[in-house]
Amino acid sequence: MRFSLCMIVKNEAAVLRDCLDSLKGLMDEIIIVDTGSVDDTRAIAAEYTPHVYDYDWQDDFAAARNFAFSKATGDYIYSADADEVLDAENQDRLRTLKAALLPEVEIVQMIYVTQQPHHPTENFARDLRPKLFKRLREFTWIEPIHETVNLNPVVFDSDIEIQHRPQGDHSGRDFGVFERIIGEKGMLSDRLLGMYLRELYKAGTKAALENAAGFLEEALTAAAERGDALQCRRVIAVLIKYYRLSGQTADILRLSLREEVTVPSAEVCLELGYFFAENTAHAEASAWFYRAAFACESELDVASSGVSALAALAESCRLLGRAQEAAEYARMAKEWEAPAIV
Repeated sequence: MRFSLCMIVKNEAAVLRDCLDSLKGLMDEIIIVDTGSVDDTRAIAAEYTPHVYDYDWQDDFAAARNFAFSKATGDYIYSADADEVLDAENQDRLRTLKAALLPEVEIVQMIYVTQQPHHPTENFARDLRPKLFKRLREFTWIEPIHETVNLNPVVFDSDIEIQHRPQGDHSGRDFGVFERIIGEKGMLSDRLLGMYLRELYKAGTKAALENAAGFLEEALTAAAERGDALQCRRVIAVLIKYYRLSGQTADILRLSLREEVTVPSAEVCLELGYFFAENTAHAEASAWFYRAAFACESELDVASSGVSALAALAESCRLLGRAQEAAEYARMAKEWEAPAIV
């Protein structure tokens, strides 16, 4: 059983060597596609493999990954980002998997562990993600009558844990891709819209939010027309953040009175808290921060009902002279900031 490692990289000199050192003994082939690095990324890659390719970036991650996969010759393709590392225990788990992997398995999922709750594109989480893919898929006929081809892949959920160690904010590049898709198609799939909203809320600058505002107002109308209250609340949270940063109070009021936010998300409560805090209405701010922390669910950013809300609540209490409460909420925020991985 041969494994091909396929990666797309750009300016990853700070982390690439750690990633490759953790994988080189497990891979039979390493393929690295560079999309325009100006640091030592390409030179580091060349230390590990002769299969280093230049690729003209087209604002399309799928196209770049497809190009990398097209160069693979192994039975399975392991897809990795440069800021991922396998520790010794999980290297052993992958080695065991490689020795015992049944040929009918087409996708292996692994546990992705991200330890930075403030990272712009990831929530603090442990979640299963597809990481190992059978390079050539074999199709078989099923059903004894009205037979059809089985299109459902055989997926194996492994116990292998990948440590994700994000080093910086790549959201600017992501926003460019989202904006290109919107410009070309006028829309995003539900999956991409959810990811766009999360990145905008967690990492969107005022300029990025301004670029997105018109599209988001249209997305809000569309979500309301199909009765999707969850999507409405997510869009509203991002728009309120933009209108707060832009000082557009009337739009904040318009959105916060919509039917979909009768039961608001933690993000909406947090943004309203920030609005009142910026206008020195600290009693009102503390009430909204309390709702975000203890009465609402996060829908885009887990920190909105955790460390962000608790830290803001502590500051509001301090400004209101409620020192004991402020100290308690500050303690809770600090504990939330570094939760245990279980």
